[in-house]
Amino acid sequence: MKKIMIIGLCLWGTVCFAQNAENKLYNPNADAEKDIAAAIKIAKAQHKFVLLQGGGNWCKWCIEFARFCKADPKIDSVINAGFVWYHLNWSKENQNKKIFEKYGYPQRFGFPVFIILNEKGQRIHTQNSEYLEDGGKSYNREKVQAFLEMWSPNALNPKMYGD
Repeated sequence: MKKIMIIGLCLWGTVCFAQNAENKLYNPNADAEKDIAAAIKIAKAQHKFVLLQGGGNWCKWCIEFARFCKADPKIDSVINAGFVWYHLNWSKENQNKKIFEKYGYPQRFGFPVFIILNEKGQRIHTQNSEYLEDGGKSYNREKVQAFLEMWSPNALNPKMYGD
């Protein structure tokens, strides 16, 4: 009986590790400065903004936000249409201090935190994710969609408001 339990625990651990390895959003070893520069270049070419999601693989709310957005076709569509999405790591392995300093210490809001860069790479908004939550279990669809739409390139296009 003990052998069966040990084998079962080993198999369960292997499955959990494999699932975890696949679900890593943040890369502590990434060159965030280089990656963000590439994201800005893509955003400029595609007339999009960059959505930096600061956080880490240790953060259940960070993982939940990504899951939530991918699971909702409308929100996923808004992100894909208007943003280049980059997961900016903050962890004990790599806090990316210079990057977070550059964008005004957004970690003060907790994690995840969202930083919107225009196609020139200028920070135009920082969003505390707490205001997008829904009852402490996930995110509110209307709030998340409104946040993304209000900070999309189209919403900040002067032609939308002029003659």
